[in-house]
Amino acid sequence: MTIDGLPSFLRRFSRVRAVVIGDLILDQFIWGRVERISPEAPVPVVQVSDESFRLGGAANVVHNLRTLGGGRVAVCGLVGSDAAGRQLRRLLRDIGATTTAVASSRRLHTTRKTRIVAHQQQLVRLDRDQTPATAAAAAAQLRRGIARHVRTCDVVVISDYGKGVVTAELLRWLAAERRRRGFCYVVDPKMQNFDHYRGATLMTPNVSEASRAAGVDIRDEASLRKAGALLLERWQADAVLITRGEHGMTLFKRGAAVHHFPTLARHVFDVTGAGDTVVAVCALALGAGATMEAAAVLANHAAGIVVGEVGTATVSLAALRADLRQSVERR
Repeated sequence: MTIDGLPSFLRRFSRVRAVVIGDLILDQFIWGRVERISPEAPVPVVQVSDESFRLGGAANVVHNLRTLGGGRVAVCGLVGSDAAGRQLRRLLRDIGATTTAVASSRRLHTTRKTRIVAHQQQLVRLDRDQTPATAAAAAAQLRRGIARHVRTCDVVVISDYGKGVVTAELLRWLAAERRRRGFCYVVDPKMQNFDHYRGATLMTPNVSEASRAAGVDIRDEASLRKAGALLLERWQADAVLITRGEHGMTLFKRGAAVHHFPTLARHVFDVTGAGDTVVAVCALALGAGATMEAAAVLANHAAGIVVGEVGTATVSLAALRADLRQSVERR
């Protein structure tokens, strides 16, 4: 797969209308330095120097879509009627996302992950999760918003973080809608719904998720190929792209040869959100008319950039263009 023609797909990203459905997470980062150990317990004392908030989970997929130049990007998810929920909505609006299908409820706590980072090293993470089953009215509002946006989109992205927004009922409905309307359908899966994913254009599990879903311990080329073939059948997908960290990515497509894409990362500081970048690039590329192979190459380049950043990061369209240009020059 050559990269000479890939920039043409980047120019079409702005025409793609995407809908992201999934678990919205507010990522909080507390930055500081460590100079001593606490006298109260054998733990480091962090002298806080800064605090920042970023879009996480499905919201980070939205952020990637927008920074990559995606056109209309609608968000479908749940937040609490709390300060974190209001901040999440505000951050989404600030990047130009459509938030009319973000439902809220006083019965929910907005999902928040707090990471304490000192000297570029994450020391601990604190999670606050929601329970969508307790907010029936908000869930019904969310379903109406999803149905409205799916009618006018080019690409539907499921960003499943296992927090309860993505249900078996929703997945059955989306599979039926895809058969009826023919939109591109990209899924980033989680274990809770392995039994319910069906009929996607592309599934993007990491190697651990692929192993669990296929029931195969992926340890070599033979076990990788076996897992990929099983997942194509289990999920009835057009293609499965297994992301494999430092080993790159492997694409399995019905009726086609298996394609390996070696990693392009030069420095790996943090893999947080790399899967979100992969699913966003694949969604835009496929929505812009790229082949599966071209989408995977673009996603591989983007992933190589984002893992060189600390924290939940995104890739800009300019950075992706520059990386492609440098690859051509190095040949």
